[in-house]
Amino acid sequence: MSTKFTFKGGIHPPQSKSFTENVPIEEAPAPDIVVIPLSQHIGAPCEPLVKVGDTVKVGQKIGESEAFVSVPVHASVSGTVKKIEQRYVPGGAKVNCVIIESDGKLEVHESVQPKGNLEDLTKEDILSIIKEAGMAGMGGATFPTHVKLSPPKDKPIDILLVNGAECEPYLTADHRIMLEKPDLVVLGTKAVMKALGVNKAYICIEDNKPDAIEVLRKETENEEGIEVV
Repeated sequence: MSTKFTFKGGIHPPQSKSFTENVPIEEAPAPDIVVIPLSQHIGAPCEPLVKVGDTVKVGQKIGESEAFVSVPVHASVSGTVKKIEQRYVPGGAKVNCVIIESDGKLEVHESVQPKGNLEDLTKEDILSIIKEAGMAGMGGATFPTHVKLSPPKDKPIDILLVNGAECEPYLTADHRIMLEKPDLVVLGTKAVMKALGVNKAYICIEDNKPDAIEVLRKETENEEGIEVV
């Protein structure tokens, strides 16, 4: 059992998580029109790969940049590209966006396929899959994930810490993911461990989520090198 440490000072606001902590994840219905910004992270913006009138499918790449600090953008619905124009995004900037009218079918693009067993993938394979999937951080900078997982060679990583604390008031998305999809949490942990070349990972969960701790401890009981704390 790990030792709990604290520090002097600071504040502890009300958690207010009871509104949604016991509510299962729901899939939101697809809207009739989607506006997809071609700049979604701190890296270089994408150039459109589609034009007005093109038909697209779910998961199809619709924007890409050759820069290392960037990731491609994909269609979230199947349908027709109606416009490519500048729109304001939540951060206040005006960026190029692809506007797609959904056909309601949510037809998945042929490129969306399983990438093989993790055991058979190299570090380079994993980083390429992450980049091509368009993964970026969900913090303020939305930093491209493959860049985060490419540290300088003179600064090797020893241990992976998976942040399951979700300390912010009201938020319970991570909590529900850990409860409902613990197998995917562990799979992602193992993929990042392999990409970084580390043999030890800690999944760190705040003690206000005892159910998530229990579920993930059960999920990792036969996983070498992964510990829930």
